[in-house]
Amino acid sequence: MQTYFSDLLVIGAGLSGERIAVEAAGAGFGVNVLSIVPARRSHSSAAQGGMQAALGNCAMGKGDCPDVHFADTVKGSDWGADQEVARMFVDNAPIEMRQLAFWGVPWNRVVPGKSTFFKGGEKFEKIEEEDKEGLITARAFGGTAKWRTCYTSDGTGHAVMCTLDNRCAQLGINVFDKKEAIALIHDGANCLGAVVRCLKTGVLEAYVARATAICTGGFGRIYKATTNAVICDGGGHAIAMDTGLVPLGNPEAIQFHPTGIVPTDILVTEGCRGDGGTLLDVNKERFMQIYEPEKAELASRDVVSRRMTEHMRAGKGVKSAYGEHLWLDIRHLGDKHISTKLREVDEICQNFLGVDPRVDLIPVRPTQHYTMSGIRTNKDGAAYGLKGLFSAGEAACWDMHGFNRLGGNSLAETVVAGGIIGKKIAEFLRGHEVSFPTKTIRDALLKQQSRIDALIAGKNGRENVYRVREAMQDALMDGCFVFRNGSDLEKCVNVLQEVMERAKAVGLQSSGIGANPELSAALKIQGQVKLALCIAKAALERKESRGSHTREDFPERNDRDWLKRTLAYWPEGARLPRLEYEDPTPYYELPPGERGYGGGKIITADAEKIAKLTIKPGAKPAEAAKAKTAN
Repeated sequence: MQTYFSDLLVIGAGLSGERIAVEAAGAGFGVNVLSIVPARRSHSSAAQGGMQAALGNCAMGKGDCPDVHFADTVKGSDWGADQEVARMFVDNAPIEMRQLAFWGVPWNRVVPGKSTFFKGGEKFEKIEEEDKEGLITARAFGGTAKWRTCYTSDGTGHAVMCTLDNRCAQLGINVFDKKEAIALIHDGANCLGAVVRCLKTGVLEAYVARATAICTGGFGRIYKATTNAVICDGGGHAIAMDTGLVPLGNPEAIQFHPTGIVPTDILVTEGCRGDGGTLLDVNKERFMQIYEPEKAELASRDVVSRRMTEHMRAGKGVKSAYGEHLWLDIRHLGDKHISTKLREVDEICQNFLGVDPRVDLIPVRPTQHYTMSGIRTNKDGAAYGLKGLFSAGEAACWDMHGFNRLGGNSLAETVVAGGIIGKKIAEFLRGHEVSFPTKTIRDALLKQQSRIDALIAGKNGRENVYRVREAMQDALMDGCFVFRNGSDLEKCVNVLQEVMERAKAVGLQSSGIGANPELSAALKIQGQVKLALCIAKAALERKESRGSHTREDFPERNDRDWLKRTLAYWPEGARLPRLEYEDPTPYYELPPGERGYGGGKIITADAEKIAKLTIKPGAKPAEAAKAKTAN
């Protein structure tokens, strides 16, 4: 048994993981980072559009500030966000963007003078100020009052990922690829590290540490139609949930992106619409302005996805061999713009669709994209239930997104949260000591080796893991997609329980030796079905519509009964998750109200309760907390 020790173990080498590692290593701690793939191939690299930060440098961002960004974020979340966390995020985002520039991110910059831009297919003119020349510029994104999305053409994730990976190399951080964590090592109170399978040799190893951070991204691959990479399979969530101690936050909060291309579901960035692209129907006519006169294509993602689905239901979709879709039109943006600021979109269209977006329309439809759900943490990134376990990025429910995140806020969250939580982990490590009993480590390894041996021998059955996974994906697509209702959700839960019994009977068709993808899939399948059941069961119980969670049988946003966050635990031996609930935020800087788009009736919350939780305008979170304690 090979055992590796460090002060901090980071599982996942995407942006949030490496940003935490940089912060901890900069504080003098030893860090090991694990990744299934080479770090620069992490899914963070696929992010195209940009990172939101209220810099206010460009003409269309004039007057922007963290307060405006905060209001956009809370409204975007449909008042599901932790407003204390959202405030921390918006205040730190501008600082982080400048830090990234210092480390080498080549942000697009303000070019002074007159230029044109498109909105709703129409051309407008703007004038950039001379004294802003060379400062970080921004583009428009959905659900924002100002242009604040900092970008590097449409390859922002790739640029920032390469920069942070270079920073890790400069600091001597150990980043190990082809390593997959398959279980946490813990003593029931403290997290001690992880059991890790080497994907080159198949050998199990122990990585022990005084603190562990799970930064493995989302779990979109449990859906059939998703923009997520194949590595976004919920492995990090599953190992946390398997402890029986760590809950998922808001598992029903799943985001669907309006513009996944058909049929591959690869994402084309919201930057297309932010830069002036439009959505067209079967008659090649715009329609979003009919539903959303003010925001049109730049309403929040949950709203645009619903409106597109409604329009297709009304018979305005384009029929194809791969199902109905609509069109995204960026032709009017011109060759220069597409070749520079949307070059990855151009490559995706050319390589995967065989169309030229300069002259052709792009077939798109809503597809699963993001999980606002995740390992539930407090504002310091510390996971509920196990001391020494942290999480950040899409893997976590931190919870600044609530029930819908704004485009550009997630990529920014990776580095902003990574910096904040990295500092908190460093503080934790300065005062935390823990013992590593060899028996606890050995028992954890033996338990996982027994799982592997049973799968290879077919001890529990010979169910094909890929067919079981497909059954799970079909159940979620049928019962828990853009629109949901009670009968479909009940059916989804029942089907998934049957799928779970099949998942328990999975056995390998192959030998399981060495770098074996079937074994990797088989080790994850029960955890994936548990995640699916958490989504479906929590969605069934939440009898309201909020953000991305849209119940056709409960169309109102019900602040009276459902202004709360779901916590989903999976006790050992359970057939369904245990659901608990907590307040979504410790205080309201922005009391619940209208979003300004999306429509819908609101059942209001108890005014007296909200008033007691509402802080005075301009008060800082610490001041507000102190005042409430005094009261």
